[in-house]
Amino acid sequence: MSKTLGDVFESHALEFLQRQRMRLVARNVTCRGGEIDLVMLDERGALVFVEVRARKSRRYANAAASVDMKKRARIVLAAQHFLATWCGAMPACRFDVVAFDAGRIHWLSDAFRADEP
Repeated sequence: MSKTLGDVFESHALEFLQRQRMRLVARNVTCRGGEIDLVMLDERGALVFVEVRARKSRRYANAAASVDMKKRARIVLAAQHFLATWCGAMPACRFDVVAFDAGRIHWLSDAFRADEP
């Protein structure tokens, strides 16, 4: 998927999450070896690291299934980098996936944990 198309899906995911009462903290957080598409703050004050995935069709595995162990490790690495610069008390954190499959949106809250293999 092209960067431009990826940006479109990230924007759709951002709008969707904002309708769920989440606030944007950062977008496209990168560090050596990792990236996070969106960092959001939920209504309870938890910091949410969001991976946005999209598939044009359902011919292959769904978009959420493409967040494999290697991808999760890269997201966790970027989250650790982000948290190292966080000012103030350390909030609760979680990892969500917003997946688009053939135009349908799926939000997987707490999709994986940092300590999972």
